[in-house]
Amino acid sequence: MPDILTVTLNPALDMSSAVMGVKPEDKLRCETPTYDPGGGGINVARAIVQLGGTSKAFVAAGGYRGAQLCDLLEQEGVGVIRFPVMGETRLSLAVFDKSDGQQYRFVMPGPDWNDQVVTDALDAIGSALAGNGQGGHLVLSGSQPPGVPDNFPARLASTAQRYGAKLVLDTSGPPLQALMRGSAPPHVLRLDGSESEALAGVPLKRVNEVADFANALVARGVAGMVVLALGANGSVLAQNGRRWHASTPRVKVKSKVGAGDSFVGAFTLALSRGAAPSAALGDGVAAASAAVMSDATSLCHASDFQDLRKKVKVSEV
Repeated sequence: MPDILTVTLNPALDMSSAVMGVKPEDKLRCETPTYDPGGGGINVARAIVQLGGTSKAFVAAGGYRGAQLCDLLEQEGVGVIRFPVMGETRLSLAVFDKSDGQQYRFVMPGPDWNDQVVTDALDAIGSALAGNGQGGHLVLSGSQPPGVPDNFPARLASTAQRYGAKLVLDTSGPPLQALMRGSAPPHVLRLDGSESEALAGVPLKRVNEVADFANALVARGVAGMVVLALGANGSVLAQNGRRWHASTPRVKVKSKVGAGDSFVGAFTLALSRGAAPSAALGDGVAAASAAVMSDATSLCHASDFQDLRKKVKVSEV
């Protein structure tokens, strides 16, 4: 199985706790917190390992929290390629209000980058890909730190192409717009519902509308495959003029943290094992649904994934 390398430029040490009611001014006595390594690419790598695969995580980490994050990641069985940066890795705090079932998420900013750090990061990723040999999958997911230019995903796509790697990209906002103007399209582009509608400029409510837009992006050469998420209604994939829709039965939602990254992890793992794109889509939606069934940042449990995978419906649209 070819290697999977995930990239996280703006990781976070995720701290989760619970309290009986969130009120202003009062001291809120929280339960004992849990700590998890977080950030888009990191969660993708963690999901891959939880589903029985192997992955390496390229992590831009700084300070005490960065060291703690990398230690936690290694304890979960994920290989870490640490890219040192100045400053302190950000902290993300999730608090569950037990009185009404609501979750509050507070995310701090990450360290500032400059042009030299960006160049060094691209060189380091290239070196990691060269060490893997030709082939494999490269995943970029998560936010960009302050100072990273919008064209970073497009530049990473060129790096992946240079080393024969297949780039799986989950991005949004200005970096997505810059990617549309890039010359090296990624192998896979994944967008959630709000990102899809922002890019389309119109609401996308029906599965056929979503499939048409995904197919149009592929036809424009934006990516070899385009996956558009539909939340609880699953996801749509377009490739070479064909479109598929996959969904699972509705599940009870405990936490939406990491659902998209769980999708990307399971989807990429399936592709790396030689699965057809439609089958990989089924794996992805099963993992996303499994993730929302779990507490806080624990992502997708293998047992929940296996159960849901048997119930996935995949159809061509």
